[in-house]
Amino acid sequence: MRWAKVTVRSRIKSAQAEIRDGGELLPARAAQLLMELTALLGNTFEEIREADSAYAHVLLRELESSEHANRARIRAETSPAYARKREARDTRELVVELIRSLKYLLRSAEEEMRLTK
Repeated sequence: MRWAKVTVRSRIKSAQAEIRDGGELLPARAAQLLMELTALLGNTFEEIREADSAYAHVLLRELESSEHANRARIRAETSPAYARKREARDTRELVVELIRSLKYLLRSAEEEMRLTK
């Protein structure tokens, strides 16, 4: 039996879909998703560090081989390393926004519970 590879990005996208399409998200599930996304945030920071380093190497190589820094930067920004860097940063922003949304949802649920007592 072959297992599908579960990546950090796929886990984040799965949580995003559940939050977006889940309808009424129960507080217990929201808290669980919040913990998972908070843990995955560390993975995104690691990916950002690695992607930044890979892009810096590409940029340096382009700068060394070009007479014009602006053209070297443009060429470097069309590389897969730059795309990886952007994707890592965008993923971090997504995780941060999902965490904020879940915190707001949990605060709202807590306030609602408090008011119904």
